Amino acid sequence: MNMRKAQRGIGLWSGLFLFGTIGFIALCVIKVGPLYLNEFQVNSAVRDIASQHGAVGESVDVAAIRSALQKRWDIDYLTQVQPKDIKVVRTAGGLFLSYDYDAEVPLFGNITVIARFKADIPLRGVSPG
Repeated sequence: MNMRKAQRGIGLWSGLFLFGTIGFIALCVIKVGPLYLNEFQVNSAVRDIASQHGAVGESVDVAAIRSALQKRWDIDYLTQVQPKDIKVVRTAGGLFLSYDYDAEVPLFGNITVIARFKADIPLRGVSPG
């Protein structure tokens, strides 16, 4: 009577696969997560500046908007996008602060993750559509 013992836990290869997968996902989150946190700060800053400038009937001072953004980004230490990349766009719906930029981060080796961020934020007093 040769009885086999039941396996307890995971085997070597399944353990390596499991921990390798968890490690890869953790690496992706650690590397790519800051890109999205940076985008959240950029969007928040642009929304705040848009709510302070450009009421209906006022002229829009692009230099003042970019200066305010630069001050805000210096405090928050944002480096992925520059104030010169923020455009004031006039559409049929009104005036918008618009940005479109790519952020990239090396994942490992020669593999790089590129994320594209784009937003159109209406200026104060302008309805989005």
